[in-house]
Amino acid sequence: MKIETASRLNHFKTGIFAALNEKKEQLLASGRKVYNLSVGTPDFPVAEHVQKALIDAARDPDKFHYTLRDIPELTAAVKDYYERRFGVTVSEDEIVAMPGSQEGVAHLGMALCNPGDVVLLPNPGYPVFEVGAYLGEAELYFYDLKEENDFLPRLDEIPEDIARRAKYIMVSYPYNPVCAIAPPEFYDELIAFAEKYNIIVVHDNAYSDIIYDGVYGGSFLEHEHAKEVGIEAFSLSKSFNLTGARVSFFVGNKQIIDAIKLLRSQYDFGIFEPIQRAAIAALTGPLDGVREQCKNYQARRDALCGGLRSIGWNVPDSKGTMFAWAHIPEGFSSSQEFCMELMDKTGVICTPGDAFGSGGEGYVRFALVLPVETIEELIGVINQSGILRK
Repeated sequence: MKIETASRLNHFKTGIFAALNEKKEQLLASGRKVYNLSVGTPDFPVAEHVQKALIDAARDPDKFHYTLRDIPELTAAVKDYYERRFGVTVSEDEIVAMPGSQEGVAHLGMALCNPGDVVLLPNPGYPVFEVGAYLGEAELYFYDLKEENDFLPRLDEIPEDIARRAKYIMVSYPYNPVCAIAPPEFYDELIAFAEKYNIIVVHDNAYSDIIYDGVYGGSFLEHEHAKEVGIEAFSLSKSFNLTGARVSFFVGNKQIIDAIKLLRSQYDFGIFEPIQRAAIAALTGPLDGVREQCKNYQARRDALCGGLRSIGWNVPDSKGTMFAWAHIPEGFSSSQEFCMELMDKTGVICTPGDAFGSGGEGYVRFALVLPVETIEELIGVINQSGILRK
């Protein structure tokens, strides 16, 4: 029997990630030590009170039924958290939970777009941003994020005809992969741009709690008229290390939230209640651990970026996110070539920048997922390998 799959799948490729994993397995099989800085999975523990909330709920057989909706306590917890953390007032009908921001953004185009609509996407860009727009049958327009502009979009360079056809624009600061942050005035400019062209703003705010050097990590919704033009995705994965639990939220404009709720009701029977209970505990509990965790990430950033600079690789300090973003060293023709040679010579795994679009070529991304002492060790291994003196 000949199976023909959907032609839309031809848009997606595993590419470099499969190659990196295959190389990693080869190194491990040969007895080599591997330093995996490619995947942004937090290695810090989940707070005990959050674990307890999940475990206690999972002991109740009634908590294993379909939830069908967000339980009221969860919506109230998000509402109170936004007030406490950001000083933003939202109502219960301006909140919807999603089983992870990745899943939410991946479905967003289906809720917002019609064929022929344009979605404005960053380049370099986190891959799921493109997925959501593509599955919504939108036309993709990529705006450039350039180092000389501090990786901020030049909204005035987006062609007028494209802006007038655009349905939504994806933005995200602090931004993975480029590790940049946005000043408050950028959001005022973005909101004015959205109002002028009737464009929805979707702000992915996964890293507001991982921002360095005393800079305030805020919310898009803090800015005047933000709720009139857009929504924000807020995830518990990075702030509270609940990556595998898959729980996040869209917060903001009620009409957009209603569209997401309607779409979600067609394919989703609700988030497992013990996970919702864990999320409530995280959102209503103390935030001291979140702040301490940010300090630990900053120590790792200092060890990695400062350590690489000390051996001759001019890697700038990450301004936010759990990553670092760096130009490849001289002597290499592409990000992928450098990443594969780095793995071969040192066992250090990072992600080539072109995995995030053409604008990422010439860069690599490191995840800050190893302790300081291990980072210091791998700095020595890189130095001894001679790869920076090619």
